[in-house]
Amino acid sequence: MKIIVDTNIFISAVIRDRLPERIIMMIARRDDIEWIVTEAIVEEYKQVLARPKFTIPKQELARQFVFIDKFTVRIENDAIIDFPRDRKDAKFLACASAVNADYLITGDRDFSEAQQLIATRIVSAAEFAQIIGMPT
Repeated sequence: MKIIVDTNIFISAVIRDRLPERIIMMIARRDDIEWIVTEAIVEEYKQVLARPKFTIPKQELARQFVFIDKFTVRIENDAIIDFPRDRKDAKFLACASAVNADYLITGDRDFSEAQQLIATRIVSAAEFAQIIGMPT
């Protein structure tokens, strides 16, 4: 299974001890799931995680950056999908489309308008948990 994880899910996994964290940890443990990213997605993860408002200690940031490097599969993708609703989210749609991902996991309601642009199923963390049989 190929999945794309929106930044808000990854950030929630790091700063809260809830469902997004359980999903990310499950993804990291399972060999049958590929967490696909592009360089632009990884950059966004790192930049958002390092924002002062999250007050994440530098040592923890470094640990999370290693985690990203270890548990994601990076692809190169020059494709562009026009998503006027939120252009910064277009990189997730383009990545999903490029690898024909099974799921794009997000907490961002803007993506509801994007479902018509890609074949990848766009789901919330709770929906993804239900799909894979994980208790919420």
